[in-house]
Amino acid sequence: MEESTTIQEITQRLDKLTPWQQKQILNSVLSFLGEPIRGTSGEELLKFVGLFPPEDLDQIKQAIEEDCELIDESQW
Repeated sequence: MEESTTIQEITQRLDKLTPWQQKQILNSVLSFLGEPIRGTSGEELLKFVGLFPPEDLDQIKQAIEEDCELIDESQW
């Protein structure tokens, strides 16, 4: 398969992916090239402020601290 044909096929298939999937592909390509991956801007994240009640956030934080910060050395 010629290089231009490969690029065309990739482009056609990318159009069928969701924007989130396309972003994941872009991040993979950037990673392959050794280029930095840009994250979500703070401005874009502002739309989530106040979305969860503080009590729910406390429960989430507690669950993370209790369950996610543990290391099971027998699994390594």
